[in-house]
Amino acid sequence: MTDSSKGAGSKGTSSPVVGILGRKVGMTQVYDESGKVVPVTVVEAGPCDVLQVRTSERDGYEAVQLGYLDKPRRLAARSERGQVAKLDSKRSKRRAASGIEPVAKAGCEPKRFKREIRGSAGELEVGSQVTVEAFGEVATVDVIATSKGRGFSGAMKRHNFAGQRASHGVKKCHRHMGGTGCSAYPSRLFKGVRMPGQYGNQRCTVRNQKIVRIQAEDNLLIIRGAIPGPNGGYVVVQQTNKL
Repeated sequence: MTDSSKGAGSKGTSSPVVGILGRKVGMTQVYDESGKVVPVTVVEAGPCDVLQVRTSERDGYEAVQLGYLDKPRRLAARSERGQVAKLDSKRSKRRAASGIEPVAKAGCEPKRFKREIRGSAGELEVGSQVTVEAFGEVATVDVIATSKGRGFSGAMKRHNFAGQRASHGVKKCHRHMGGTGCSAYPSRLFKGVRMPGQYGNQRCTVRNQKIVRIQAEDNLLIIRGAIPGPNGGYVVVQQTNKL
């Protein structure tokens, strides 16, 4: 598990981006062709609407912005509604009067979860949809999500420390981390010392996970192994750049 999130189709490549947004359903197990039990995670992925297409000429990089799950208009801000549909305003009228071509709109509902995936858009354009069928020829993927937040945790739980000895002479400090300070010089702690603190609730990536099965009729991706986050948490699935 790593914090890196650069997947296939990063800047400098010309291969079309293959990625999708979704939610983690949970873990289960399936049997492969040889009859072995395989632990898998089920991800409800897409369909995702293409909200924007970034180009090198206009934006300086290539990417595709996807949106997942409709958001009620009464809960969406005006900027969110204006991103997906044309809204009349003084600014839009001035731009139209000056001959500026309006930006393409997806023409869909506002979205709850939006992310950009770096890479060439290929045949994708604003308003089109991405489904799990895009992963038909993809063998392995990277899954990006926010890990479970565990609050303020001690050193043993957070860093897998062994703790103090459980013998005579160790009094009520079995789970303590031990000494951390320096001598009279430099008389301070260095940055990065492993100590108690916030554990989890961080963006992390699981790399090179195998796609076991695709159920296009149910918009499900079945991925081998575990992925970060709780059940129901949002995830980004994209083709890996690992060989």
